[in-house]
Amino acid sequence: MATTMDAKQLADAGKQIMKAADSGDTSTTLLQLLQPLQTVKVSEDLLRSSKIGVAVNKLRQNKDPKVGSLAGQLINKWKQDVNAAKKGKNGSPAPAKAVTGAVTGRDATSSPAPGAGKMEGVKPEAKRKSTIAPEKRNAKADEVDTEVTGNQVRDGCVALMYNGLAFMSSESPDDVLNVSRGVELAAYEQHNQETSQTYKQKMRSLFQNLKMKGNDDLRKGVFSGEITPKKFVTMTNDELKSAEKRAQDAALEKENMSKAMQPEEVKAISTTMTCGKCRQSRVAYSQAQTRSADEPMTTFCECTNCGNRWKFS
Repeated sequence: MATTMDAKQLADAGKQIMKAADSGDTSTTLLQLLQPLQTVKVSEDLLRSSKIGVAVNKLRQNKDPKVGSLAGQLINKWKQDVNAAKKGKNGSPAPAKAVTGAVTGRDATSSPAPGAGKMEGVKPEAKRKSTIAPEKRNAKADEVDTEVTGNQVRDGCVALMYNGLAFMSSESPDDVLNVSRGVELAAYEQHNQETSQTYKQKMRSLFQNLKMKGNDDLRKGVFSGEITPKKFVTMTNDELKSAEKRAQDAALEKENMSKAMQPEEVKAISTTMTCGKCRQSRVAYSQAQTRSADEPMTTFCECTNCGNRWKFS
């Protein structure tokens, strides 16, 4: 039996669905929010004004197949409702693009959301691109809203992940945000759904490794899904390093071992590092753990030729 809901009721239902999805609520909760919509008969105007289709359409690719299936059924039903209403008015079905736009909240020329299933008759369009220089990209510069969980700490961590993944990237802001949300949710679940100090430290460590120069493979691996969010948030500090950084650390460790066997040497001198000021390769260095244990050690350097000092981690 068909039931009726006005635009405000549907809009409120959509907000509840979006909030539950963004907060990582259980599949049971999402199903309970979707089920009452099965008997609702809609019109094109009602869909456009309430934007309920936008909220439901985002659940089509939910990790729980039951949620994705029910969301897909609702979208298809509403397509049929809109098409039937159009056909009743003019004797012919509405164009597929117009129907899709009414159901999902996008106009006839816009593209599906990242990861959403394609609808027959809808020509995909290029995704939104960032106009910011790759090395300067971040959530603020890309004008991306990272307040998606309803929790200030978690939203801040979503922004951290976005800033790390967007660095030196040409990917769509929407796609970067989706991956960032997935990483934050995995970390939140890994830390017993608490925004504890260890959760925040881990998120800072992940961000620092993503932003580290030369760590392109890590950023690309996380974005592509080759490194899943669940795996990423449990990787050790050594696993997070780039191959170049691991090789550099191994060389320093080897030098340390060699110097340790030569007590007459007061300072460890590296010939594998070059001074950025005078370009000489006679650099004295030492290492210290200045941050938390799961973050890189800080290396303090001093050129024995010109006295230039610097540090890196």
